[in-house]
Amino acid sequence: MKIAILSRNRRLYSTRRLVEAAAARGHEAKVIDVLRCYMNIAPHHPEIHYRGKKLEGFDAVIPRIGASVTFYGTAVVRQFEMMGVYTLNESVAITRSRDKLRAHQLLAREGIGMPVTGFAHAPDDTTDLINLIGGAPCVVKLTEGTQGRGVVMCETDKAAESVIDAFRGLDAYFLVQEFVEEARGADIRCLVIGDRVVASMMRQARLGEFRSNLHRGGVASKIRITPDERSTAVRAARLMGLSVAGVDILRSKNGPVVMEVNSSPGLEGIEKTSGVDIASRIIELVEKNTRPGRRRGRRKA
Repeated sequence: MKIAILSRNRRLYSTRRLVEAAAARGHEAKVIDVLRCYMNIAPHHPEIHYRGKKLEGFDAVIPRIGASVTFYGTAVVRQFEMMGVYTLNESVAITRSRDKLRAHQLLAREGIGMPVTGFAHAPDDTTDLINLIGGAPCVVKLTEGTQGRGVVMCETDKAAESVIDAFRGLDAYFLVQEFVEEARGADIRCLVIGDRVVASMMRQARLGEFRSNLHRGGVASKIRITPDERSTAVRAARLMGLSVAGVDILRSKNGPVVMEVNSSPGLEGIEKTSGVDIASRIIELVEKNTRPGRRRGRRKA
């Protein structure tokens, strides 16, 4: 097969591993920077051009789109879909998971465990909003943050009000969530491929930090997840419409709660911690869903 890997940096661990895994299974993988793509949005003849040439002949696309380029990146994925090319994670699923407010609303509608979450626009509602989620300590987070950026822990109601005022001053949308104290600064990353959790790890925040992201100095370790945690992760990924997802779960007194569903989960930490060849599992899923030289019918944008 000929596979397009949409990534802005071919030297990233996850991108390199996908290229290696594809080659090991006899496929040709081409790394494409989505911001260098440009499109001809014409009726019946959608095209994508890259560095002066038309992109064609691809059997599958693996999107590795960073949060900062979601809008343009998903437009490129959508164009591939219009061309009838199989995409591992579809554009609508990526945008659905990237919007934290929409994602939490979908999780709540399906009864999937999540922290009590509040959302408001008007400044007059700040005090009542904080009360709605049980008061401080609480967490205020931007709806489109990533890797722990735009997430602030507030020990008191006054601190929460100050952070909310600051975010409003930046004209930014945010969520206010209860702080799950019993998680003790640890979360579980479940890597879902298809309808299975193929690997998991626990991430423990460093001393003095509540965010467990490895980019923030968190430490990863192996963990055996419960059947309930496994089911929750698979349901959350399926609800977002993602074939591959990193689902972040906290262990609360009321059972597993989903913090985030990531459409482009990093592979380095979880591959090295779990020992699972996740890149090859992803290529296997691509193989199951497409065939060389064949195209799927065009999808609706």
